[in-house]
Amino acid sequence: MNTGGVKAIAQDEFGDADVLRLRELPDPAISSDQVLVEVRAAGVNPVDRLVRQGVLKDFVPHHFPLVPGWDVAGVVRAVGPAVEGFRPGDEVFGYQRKDHVQHGTYAELIAATERGLAHKPANLSFVEAGGLALAGLTALQSLRLVGVSDGDTVLVHAAAGGVGHLAVQIARALGAERVIGTASPRNHEFLRSLGAEPVAYGDALVDNVAEIVGGDGRVDVAFDCVGGTALSDSPALVRDPARIVSIVDTNVLELGGRYAYAKPVRADLERLAEYAASGAVKVVVQQTFPLAEAAEAHRLLEGRHVRGKIVLTV
Repeated sequence: MNTGGVKAIAQDEFGDADVLRLRELPDPAISSDQVLVEVRAAGVNPVDRLVRQGVLKDFVPHHFPLVPGWDVAGVVRAVGPAVEGFRPGDEVFGYQRKDHVQHGTYAELIAATERGLAHKPANLSFVEAGGLALAGLTALQSLRLVGVSDGDTVLVHAAAGGVGHLAVQIARALGAERVIGTASPRNHEFLRSLGAEPVAYGDALVDNVAEIVGGDGRVDVAFDCVGGTALSDSPALVRDPARIVSIVDTNVLELGGRYAYAKPVRADLERLAEYAASGAVKVVVQQTFPLAEAAEAHRLLEGRHVRGKIVLTV
């Protein structure tokens, strides 16, 4: 590893994918409670696009040069003196959202928070682990927020996407009896392979779900990953509006539901690691890109037809 600086993808202004450029930045320093991680893979998530465009700048401080990315998998190089549970050589993965947006995971080396790391399961590749944390935490925490448990029927909007495909599997791991997932027809077989019953989204969604569910035509939980019509249709699809949860649209609160935003919680990362180690949850990666091609990864993401995850390799 280069000791005079690290390669990273950074931007000096907000804008389209072209603002993302490979450059050399100073080595990160770690504080007493941080972990220095050699990055092997970094997941690419829709929020990275929002950061790049400046959509979130009024909600959280942003500083340039800005390195995007909150998902990471890699190897511990060093730990601060107050760190417990990690040591050099450990293989880890995590969700590294911080209070200021600047030092992200699209880099060779990062200073990581201890609370946002967990040990990587041995059966999970770095690429798979690099796509697990943010989407997995989003799914786990959202489904838990509305109390998914034994016997539930869960509807997942946009079930073939990064969060959606993990939500299908995590809902089953939490005890859901049935999981119904909306997706375009080309992804229906993919959803069946994950244990979901596919349904086409569109104007007839309410009727289509009712036909699949039978009985009163309603589900116990609706998990919204897309917003818009999917969310506005959800009150007609659930028995109790309080069990609607959205990760993209705060209007869910006006419907009586819940809004969820992933939190870096080590115990939840460890739960995801357990699911992955047991085979209950598998991370599907549609495509990988080398770090230098982060802009191309963002362009693919913006096409909104990604099945599973996109991951940068470092």
